Amino acid sequence: MRQILIATTVCAASLLTAHAAETPPTAPLAKITMVFDQALPNVPGKSMKGVLVEYGPGGSSPAHIHAPSAFIYATVLEGAIRSQVNDGPAKVFRKGENFSERPGDRHAVSANASDTEPAKLLAVFVVDTADKDLTMPMPK
Repeated sequence: MRQILIATTVCAASLLTAHAAETPPTAPLAKITMVFDQALPNVPGKSMKGVLVEYGPGGSSPAHIHAPSAFIYATVLEGAIRSQVNDGPAKVFRKGENFSERPGDRHAVSANASDTEPAKLLAVFVVDTADKDLTMPMPK
């Protein structure tokens, strides 16, 4: 039994190594930091959550959706962000510009528009307090 397990492990490691060699390198992922989380006192069951998203040069986030209740207002704090929501065109937003996402929207592209400069955005969520996972991978 131990020999089968060792052989299976070696085979799996070989497949992963071969797949990694065939897969092109990807851009670095974004750094995500929750900067505030506050229940709305006059709207029971709702909270406002602030998320700082920091992209290094060439950085991006995988395609994703947000909590079903989430309304999001994002402001670019530094650099330029390329964003595509639903089937709309991809747009570049620069420092001081903003965009919003409605409940159920799909965020297909979220990336630093520059390969040489960093970029940051602040995403403010109005969301059901019970929603703990704010971002999930895009369903297939």
